[in-house]
Amino acid sequence: MIKPEEQLRILKRNVEELISEEELLERLKTGRPLRVKLGVDPSRPDLHLGHAVVLKKLREFQDLGHIVVLIIGDFTARIGDPSGRSKTRPMLSAEEAKKNAVSYQEQAFKILDRSKTELRFNSEWLEPLNFEDVIRLAAKYTVARMLERDDFEKRYKNGEPISIAEFLYPIAQAYDSVAVKSDVEMGGTDQKFNLLVGRKYQEEFGQKPQIVMTMPLIEGTDGNLKMSKSYNNYVAITDTPQDVYGKIMSIPDSLMFKYAKLLTDLDVEKAEKDVKSEKLHPMEFKKRLAFEITKWLHDEESAKKAEEYFVSTFSKKETPKEIKEVEAKNGVKLSQFLKEIGATSSSSEAKRLIKQGGVKIDNTPVKDPFFVTNFKGGEIIRVGKLKFYKIKIS
Repeated sequence: MIKPEEQLRILKRNVEELISEEELLERLKTGRPLRVKLGVDPSRPDLHLGHAVVLKKLREFQDLGHIVVLIIGDFTARIGDPSGRSKTRPMLSAEEAKKNAVSYQEQAFKILDRSKTELRFNSEWLEPLNFEDVIRLAAKYTVARMLERDDFEKRYKNGEPISIAEFLYPIAQAYDSVAVKSDVEMGGTDQKFNLLVGRKYQEEFGQKPQIVMTMPLIEGTDGNLKMSKSYNNYVAITDTPQDVYGKIMSIPDSLMFKYAKLLTDLDVEKAEKDVKSEKLHPMEFKKRLAFEITKWLHDEESAKKAEEYFVSTFSKKETPKEIKEVEAKNGVKLSQFLKEIGATSSSSEAKRLIKQGGVKIDNTPVKDPFFVTNFKGGEIIRVGKLKFYKIKIS
């Protein structure tokens, strides 16, 4: 059995903020498995490495014998989390939330231990509430406290609309903590306000307030904006090994140590010293990083193949021997075709790549974003640096 003090040392590693260390140590000393909550709203079908930072820390709790309570916000997704938003977020339908929720579970369990995870849906306790229940919950928090939240405060000062439904979001998330009796709640730094509201509501319901633990947000592959599907700078947990490896290799050198620290168990301190003293080339460390993250999300054999693919197609600029064949579809915009074969996540992303010269047919760049397909069969389409497709005529 690992001593409480040693558990605390492990759990504090890479944490942005812990409220509070003393409370966490006190609960660890009880010797009982703690209930560690993470709420995720299935607003989009894919999780990415930004989510994986938190999931990795949750796995550390599990490895120390604690229980993760993973709450799929199938109800709160219909409200829309206002965290970090400069405008009201669109609400999802119940059907959309349910569909995305299935995808979230599959992805989360690539990192979490299913046997030590309690999976819950917050519609279980939020849907039965009647209007009187909601009023009573809302009465426990003030508008003044809500407006202390950064995004609400900015929008209010700028005269931008804030719906009453958005005030109800942190209250609903806080009630999740009451419903599952969480000891600890985790999230990104942008979730701090919501997590603190959870502490307040647990006290209101006579529970011991949860410990709040926030993890750093990571920038996306562009090295600038927060990782997000909206910014098209993400590495999805469901990405193929080749895509994971290639995307990690594309990040700026300035980000690689942060990724290594938050997503791997590599000795980052030593690597930084070696790179600084020129004992280790930055490219070699980045390859090691890409390999470790690909192995973590897939397996070692897949990581080896992804590395070989990257070296041959990017470093040696060779066309791979095995290329995925796709059925030709003529008379449609190339951007739409690329979306349909899975080369890009959207036709707008494909148009952007075409404009940047990132799409080639038989090594000839396509520069017209409205290019219409007219395949004869056998053409090789290259999308970005690492994706190749061979056209097949039925």
